[in-house]
Amino acid sequence: MSAGKLLVYLVRRDLRVSDNPILHHLATSKHGYTHLLPVFVLPPHQIEVSGFLADDVEESPYYPALSKVGKFWRCGPHRAKFLAQSVWDMKTSLESLESGLVLRVGNFAEVVTSIIESLKSSNNSVGAVWMTEDQSVEEEDDQKAVSLACFANNVDFKLWRDDKYYIDDRDTGLRNSQDLPDIFTSYRKTQEPLRDRPRPSLPRPNVASLPPLPPSTWMPPQKPPFVTSSTYEDFESRLLGPLENLLNYPPAYPRNAKSAHPFIGGETCAWDRLHHLVKNGGMFYYKETRNGLLGPDYSTKLSAYLALGCITARQVHEELLKLENGTDPAYVRSRGFGGGENEGTKAVRFELLWRDYMRLCTMKFGSRLFRLSGFKGDDKYEKDWKTTDEKIASVDQDPSPFEVRTILNRFLTGKTGMGLIDASQRELYHTGYTSNRARQNVANFLSKHLGIDWRYGAEWYESMLIDYDVSSNWANWQYVSGVGNDPRGDARVFNPVKQAFDYDNNGRFVRTWVPEVKQLEKLENVFQLWTTDHEELAKLGLVDDIMVTDPLKKIEFSVDRKPRSSRRPNRWRRGNGRGGRGGGSSSFPEYGDGSDGHQNNSPTGSGKQDEGGARMDRNSHSSAASRGGSARGRGIAWRGNARGGGMGSSLSPVKLSRLAKSSHIAAPRVNMVLKLIMALFPTMVLLQVILSTVLSIMPSPVLILRLPSPRLLTRKLPTPSNTPNI
Repeated sequence: MSAGKLLVYLVRRDLRVSDNPILHHLATSKHGYTHLLPVFVLPPHQIEVSGFLADDVEESPYYPALSKVGKFWRCGPHRAKFLAQSVWDMKTSLESLESGLVLRVGNFAEVVTSIIESLKSSNNSVGAVWMTEDQSVEEEDDQKAVSLACFANNVDFKLWRDDKYYIDDRDTGLRNSQDLPDIFTSYRKTQEPLRDRPRPSLPRPNVASLPPLPPSTWMPPQKPPFVTSSTYEDFESRLLGPLENLLNYPPAYPRNAKSAHPFIGGETCAWDRLHHLVKNGGMFYYKETRNGLLGPDYSTKLSAYLALGCITARQVHEELLKLENGTDPAYVRSRGFGGGENEGTKAVRFELLWRDYMRLCTMKFGSRLFRLSGFKGDDKYEKDWKTTDEKIASVDQDPSPFEVRTILNRFLTGKTGMGLIDASQRELYHTGYTSNRARQNVANFLSKHLGIDWRYGAEWYESMLIDYDVSSNWANWQYVSGVGNDPRGDARVFNPVKQAFDYDNNGRFVRTWVPEVKQLEKLENVFQLWTTDHEELAKLGLVDDIMVTDPLKKIEFSVDRKPRSSRRPNRWRRGNGRGGRGGGSSSFPEYGDGSDGHQNNSPTGSGKQDEGGARMDRNSHSSAASRGGSARGRGIAWRGNARGGGMGSSLSPVKLSRLAKSSHIAAPRVNMVLKLIMALFPTMVLLQVILSTVLSIMPSPVLILRLPSPRLLTRKLPTPSNTPNI
């Protein structure tokens, strides 16, 4: 038996047997390996492993798996459970192919070294170690450590290309990562048409086509002081056991609230979900429904499966092709069958490309993914971010580090007083999922309204999201926070009240997850509890609620006409603008310009008007800190309707844009030109009177100057943008 040649396959985020390059190669080629040992490693720096300690051991040799800034568990209970399900599903699938999967606890290099040494002691040997590449900093460090361990033990090491993304790296046209454009639109244009880009996926290996597991007598044991699990129940219990006490005062689970992500992890359930989406119209209607907030089918919910590699982007693409081309009888009754690419399937591919782009950004910028100054770098971006860390906080930081800690706790528990933000945070805490639209607003609120270090939010999402993906999460938080590759940077600010009116226009989402406001009739009260009359607050027992007495932010907002439907008509706008997302691997991309033009950079009472029709009002309400509370901020008075306009409602932004184009004036200079015209307005009116008088006494016609209406001259033109929408 010692003449056998054993291959160790280190499984990470490639938890599938179909479209798996390593398994496909072993099943279809003459490789010379007599045995295959697939191993899934639980790395202690990313996953808390103290639950796997032997019963007689009290202390782990590893530090707790906590985040750097916020000290949150890096893998919270929702993702830990989904991971356990996905790992066990792959184990079951491999066993059905007459193979298997071994679980180990420890650093990758330690696990590999332990396996090699154990086999040597029994007169057996490891021929090679294979693993799939991953581009993030920690993952690359693990790869290097495994490579060095193999070199030290004279064992071959091979790193396989990660094929779970939409467009193969060999087909992007990029010579290296530094060639990647910093603007997504520029990259997208080089990859279109997207429908023709992916390579074919690889089939599932046949039964008995893989090299067998080594005999049990060869099998190296788990290195002490840890033990491994032989049943799924024990595996899940040990993973989730340490992940308690996430928050000191967590919000209660609302009665009758249901998770928008009730799905089980693993390749098997990933395919069930994909087939359901195609058969039931989820893909066909995706573009119309993707901005929803409640229910399991407003978005694909494939992001968690994609993040762990339970399914690949090109497998999703191939199912779309079967629908569009009408080649699979299973979809014959599905909407869009045989009709070619439609707006829904086109939008899905757009999202898959955005995931690719986030990963490529990680390859390009490396450790800057986690830097406070973001991709922009220290030399290009300076901002006094608020922090809880007294060691790095500025001497005059207001609010103080202690007050920021209080603000953060309210932010995490969903007690900010901003209905949309609170509903999303409570949903995230209880279910591990929240919508793309909500993620954008949460990220924008923390970073741009509260001015708090955005990494607290990114780390909280890393901990809580089922669909966490390192590139999508961190790059999108940078994007929304103004330190990433959003060309508009700090200028892209959301009004969370307006966003709530736009996307939760009946208040169902906020009422579902913030039961305190469930009985309120007026939407403005639902979205900001402090706006409710004292009498009604007293009736509901909410007079002393902190969301009333001390909201972290107050935004005065009026709606002149009915808010938009949550099924917002998202047209393919010029440049396919995108605004990034604030979280997990579903990321935050959207079409069009979703920001509200809501600027927060003028002192209170300055009267400075922004591009969206909002202005700073000396009578507006300030934030908690300026009233002696814990949060610092500026009062905002929103003047206008749900679409951002308040003056001259008969003249739409579309018409203003057309005026700008017809005048052949560069968009950034339109406002300056209009101000000049306004200054000359009295003279121009007098000139028109004189010309009219001359016309009345002259036999030949004279051209009369047509002036824009005064109402037009008081409006600022929206700046056309082909940048991403948040």
